[in-house]
Amino acid sequence: MKRTISLIAALCLCVPLLSAAAPAATAEDTVRVGLYYSGGSNGALVSANLENYSGTGSGYDFGYYDGNRQFVRLGGTAETQISMSQDLNLYISNDGSYTTAAQSGAEVIGCFHLQLNEHYGSFDQAASKAASLKNTYGTAFPAYVDGGFVVRVGSYTSRADAQAALDRGVLDAYVESGSSYTVTVTKTGTAEILFEYDGDGDTYLAVEPRATGSQEPQTWFKGYRYYGGFEYDRSPSLSGGMINVINVVDLEDYVKGVITYEMSSSWPQEALKAQAICARTFAMYQTKHNSRNFDVCASTDCQVYRGTSASTSASDAAVEATAGLLLYYGGELVEPYYYSSNGGASENSENVWTAALPYLRGKADPYEASITIPNYSYEKTYTADELTSLLQKKGYDIGTVASVKPTYTAMGNIYTIEFTDTAGKSVTVRKESCRLLFSVPSMRFTISAGGSAPVQPGAPGASASGGPYYINSSGSQVSSLDGLYLISGNGSVSQYNGAEDLYVLTSAGKAALGSGESGGTTTSGASVSGNTYVIQGTGSGHNVGMSQYGAYAMAQQGKTFRDILTFYYTGVAIQ
Repeated sequence: MKRTISLIAALCLCVPLLSAAAPAATAEDTVRVGLYYSGGSNGALVSANLENYSGTGSGYDFGYYDGNRQFVRLGGTAETQISMSQDLNLYISNDGSYTTAAQSGAEVIGCFHLQLNEHYGSFDQAASKAASLKNTYGTAFPAYVDGGFVVRVGSYTSRADAQAALDRGVLDAYVESGSSYTVTVTKTGTAEILFEYDGDGDTYLAVEPRATGSQEPQTWFKGYRYYGGFEYDRSPSLSGGMINVINVVDLEDYVKGVITYEMSSSWPQEALKAQAICARTFAMYQTKHNSRNFDVCASTDCQVYRGTSASTSASDAAVEATAGLLLYYGGELVEPYYYSSNGGASENSENVWTAALPYLRGKADPYEASITIPNYSYEKTYTADELTSLLQKKGYDIGTVASVKPTYTAMGNIYTIEFTDTAGKSVTVRKESCRLLFSVPSMRFTISAGGSAPVQPGAPGASASGGPYYINSSGSQVSSLDGLYLISGNGSVSQYNGAEDLYVLTSAGKAALGSGESGGTTTSGASVSGNTYVIQGTGSGHNVGMSQYGAYAMAQQGKTFRDILTFYYTGVAIQ
C-alpha cells in the first residue's frame, strides 16, 4: 500500500541544530592500546622485545603506571635492545628469541634465584650491590617486589640446583622464584637478566624509552615503530608464561598511528582531518576492552593501529590541525563508525545492527559516484545446494533452497532475505547477517536467479513501498526527488542536490524522509527461484556512518572536514 505524505508547498529541509558545548580532549589524554593479548587476534606472547629507534632514543626506564596513567620511574638501563618475559625457564633459540620449550644445547635462563636477605632504598643501591656479585655468580640483578628493592643472584632451572648453590656459598639469602605476576627483563638474545618486577597484580611493569635529543623517542616492536611506553600485564589468568603487551601512548600520537592504516596519507587533507577526528573520538568513546586493562585493541575489532611507521608529514599535519576535536551528539561522545564505501547510500544503525542511534542515520550518498573507487562493484554466484549448505552451517533448519526473497531498507540496502525450501519451509536472515552469510563486501546488493535480471530495490530515500512521492494529496505525485526545490528552516529556497537531510510534515508530525522513520523497509514484492543465484552489489563495509571514499570525494569537491562529518553523522557537534 502506498502512503500519502502531506507536505506544505514543497518538501521541507529542516537544518538540525548542533548539540551543546562539551569539553574537548586535551593533550594530556593517553590511550592504552592492546597490541598482543590473550583472546586477541595476535594472542599473548612468551617474550616481547623492544629496540630503540636510532636517533630518537637510547636505553629504557623501568617503572609502572599509576592510577592516573602517569609513569613512575624506578630505574633503568642503557641497553638498547631488551626483552620482557615471565619468570620461567626460557630457552634461547638460534634467532635470539625465547621459548618455554626445552631445546637441546640451547642457552637457558633459569627461573630460580638466590634472594639476599636485605632490602635497599632505591634501584641504584640494589643495582650497585648486584654488580658486586655478578662476577662471582654469573648473574645478579635488582628486583622490585612488594613495593621494595631486593637483589637476586644466579639463574637456576630447578629449586634443588639453586639450593645447592646456596649451600656452597656464604650469601645470607634464600631460594626464590618469581610469582605469576613477575616479569623478567633481559638483554635481548642473551641470558643476562637486567631487572625483575612483581607488583602483585596491583601494578605491572612499564618500560619507557629514554630520549636522546629533541625528537620524541620511538621504539621498534614486532616490526613497527611506536611512540609512548609499554606495559606488560602478567595476569595469573594467563597460562603458559604468556604476557599481554599494552602500548600507553598520548592520544594524538595514537591517532597518528591509526589514520594511515585506515586512509591513505596521499588523500586530501580535509578527508584525513575527518578520519583523524573519527579515530580520536572512537578511542575516547570505546570501553569494551576495559576488563582487559586497556581501552582499544590494535586490530579491526576496534581500528587498525600500528604505530608511527607509516605516518607522513601530511597525515601528521591532519592530526595536529584537529588536535583535541571530538564528535558529540547531545553533549555526549558518539561512536563514529566508518567504512570504505557504501555503494550509494549509508544506513540507519538499527537496520544493520540493533541500537537506533540518532546520529547514525542512513542517507543517499551522491559523492561516491563522482570518483573511481577500486573494486566498487562485485558479483558472486551460488548454487541452490551451496546456499542450502551455507544456511545449515549457520544453524538454520532448512532443506534444499527453492526460492529467495530479499527486502530492502528505504535507502535501498539489504534488510532481510527469506529462503524457502522445496518443502515450503522458510527461514529469514536479517540485517548484517545477510552480508556475512554471502561473504560479500557490503550491505548494498541485489539477488537474481541465474540468467534473469535482478529485482531492484527502491532508490535511496524512496517511500516505504518503493513507489512515487505524493504531494499534499493522492492526486498529486512525483516519481522522484530530482528537480524539486526545498525550503530550509530559515526560509531559503534551493534545488535538491541529493546531499541534504530531508524532513517531511506528516499527520503525525515531522519525520526524516528515507530514514526508516517515514518508510520502514521496501520489499521486492516477489521471490526469485532457480538453480543458481547471482548476488550483485556495490560498496565495501557495513554502511553505517562515514564512507571513507565518500569523504575523499567530498574533499575533492572542496568540502571541509566539518562538511564531511556533519553529512555522514546527523546532528553532531565538532568540538
